[in-house]
Amino acid sequence: MSSALAALIGLILSIVLIIKKVAPVYGLIIGATIGGLLAGWGLETTVAEMITGVKDITPAIVRIIAAGVLTGMLVKTGAASTIAKSIIKALGPKYIYLALALSALILTAMGVFVDVAVITIAPIAIITGAKLRLSKFKLLIAMIGGGKSGNIISPNPNTIIAAENFDAPLSSVMGAGIIPAIIGLAVTMLIIVPMIPKGDLMEGDGNEVEDENLPSLWRSLAGPIVSIALLAMRPITGIVVDPMIALPVGGIVGIIMTRNWKNLETCLAYGVEKMSGIAILLVGTGTLAGVIKASTIKDVLVNMLSQWSEGGTFIAPISSALLSAATGSTTAAATIVSASLGDVILAAGVSAVWGAAMVNAGGTVIDHLPHGSFFHATGGSMGMGVKERLKLIPYETLVGFVLSISSVAVYLLLG
Repeated sequence: MSSALAALIGLILSIVLIIKKVAPVYGLIIGATIGGLLAGWGLETTVAEMITGVKDITPAIVRIIAAGVLTGMLVKTGAASTIAKSIIKALGPKYIYLALALSALILTAMGVFVDVAVITIAPIAIITGAKLRLSKFKLLIAMIGGGKSGNIISPNPNTIIAAENFDAPLSSVMGAGIIPAIIGLAVTMLIIVPMIPKGDLMEGDGNEVEDENLPSLWRSLAGPIVSIALLAMRPITGIVVDPMIALPVGGIVGIIMTRNWKNLETCLAYGVEKMSGIAILLVGTGTLAGVIKASTIKDVLVNMLSQWSEGGTFIAPISSALLSAATGSTTAAATIVSASLGDVILAAGVSAVWGAAMVNAGGTVIDHLPHGSFFHATGGSMGMGVKERLKLIPYETLVGFVLSISSVAVYLLLG
């Protein structure tokens, strides 16, 4: 059996196992093992290729774990809640959908996971929605649209891993997503939210419980601003500050500025908890990426792309979109595609920055299916059952599609 077909069978097997509720890391490892054996490599060579795949993404795993300091600070000090409440208060009830979307965008752009951003904002959405008798469907899709838009310009694991595997500056990859993110936010607000049927309206007394212990807005913003400024030094001044330093430094600054140094251990523990799950998942994706990279799939793709002048451009978002559907994870999709197909994309003439950016955007297209955690976390935050939550899949897929197409369009115009 050809190694390309064997690797494809291994990938499909991994997808089936994940859908069947096998722990994703084990499903990916099993699929990688079967793929290597079907290719005729033997157990020793198969394991060697799997380990090589993990070694290739180890630097990104270390950076992702370090990023947990910033994530822990934003969530556990109350900084994320302060930022969201400030935006919603500033825009007022008339622009509540925009306020929710913008809050989710900014929080994810600062490094909060999309599902955590939605969970953080959801209580405010529920309270406001009950006061104004708004649709829970529209409220949730506004937050999801903003979160997905922010996710392609954030120092989150998906962006870090794509930048690392393409050997591109993280700040540049984040910057390449700014215009697509703005387009995604605009389409969410102007087209997608209005087109959603109202469905069930929010119910409740609308009484908000004030938290007097939340830090001020400027203190909440201090940490993320420091991290972004440090990352921006490379393209602006040529001074390289690695994300492994910039992100935790911003987190520590945020902990100090919000006067939460007594809660340092809590912030760090939360960050480690969140990032360790991603790190373990990446070990599994690394094994599969190693097998795919060692197979002849790249040769098959190169032969296909040679017949299409823009093939290298579209293989990045399309492959990432498909793998996001398969794994239910933007990070897993970005890992497998950037690690196994990065060379193909670069060989087609796509720059490292835009290759990473388009892979990153593609990973948002179908990462919200029921076998992934995002589906359940976001639905649960608004009190939705599975049947209700399923109704939003076409709309959030449209958000991801707009982000992906916008990324390609901006690359073709500016890249």
